[in-house]
Amino acid sequence: MKDILNDKATLRSQLLHSRSLMGSDRRVAACRALRDALLALPEVVRAETVAAYVPVGSEPGGRDLAEDLAAGSTRRVLLPVLLADNDLDWAVYEGPASLVPASRGLREPIGPRLGVEGVRTADVLVVPGLAVDRRGLRLGRGGGSYDRALTRVQAAVTVVLLYDDEVLDRVPAEPHDVPVDVAVTPAAVYRFSR
Repeated sequence: MKDILNDKATLRSQLLHSRSLMGSDRRVAACRALRDALLALPEVVRAETVAAYVPVGSEPGGRDLAEDLAAGSTRRVLLPVLLADNDLDWAVYEGPASLVPASRGLREPIGPRLGVEGVRTADVLVVPGLAVDRRGLRLGRGGGSYDRALTRVQAAVTVVLLYDDEVLDRVPAEPHDVPVDVAVTPAAVYRFSR
């Protein structure tokens, strides 16, 4: 187990370093392509509720991910609120003005909380990640927040947004790691069977 944790930490460091080297023009273009690919997914087109995240720093998806998901539709968008134990509460996104600065550089919705189980209402869950492998196993930042959310949405389609070089043959995995159904990169959409 210790080897897996070390392998995860090493890979996280490498991936975060690669992201830090990405120029802003390339990042903006990648986020635009990611947005277009995500919005074109049939599951997202049909979804009444999408749970997503608010990208920070170099995370894929762009600063306006929630607005892009909500724009021009009646789709309800849920966004996470990080709890003290690293679990995620959820609230309905009500426009850019409804996001406020929070801990760890996050932006979170200010609306009424739905509880950690609120994510169960989502038809699609879009999660951040640092990498995914050919089995659909996702490498996150290590807090377990989205692993918990993934276990709560058995009926939802789960999607991770990544940059092109972050789809790997294999990522180190622990028994609690939950695979995603789809990975979207600027250049491709990958579907995994569970």
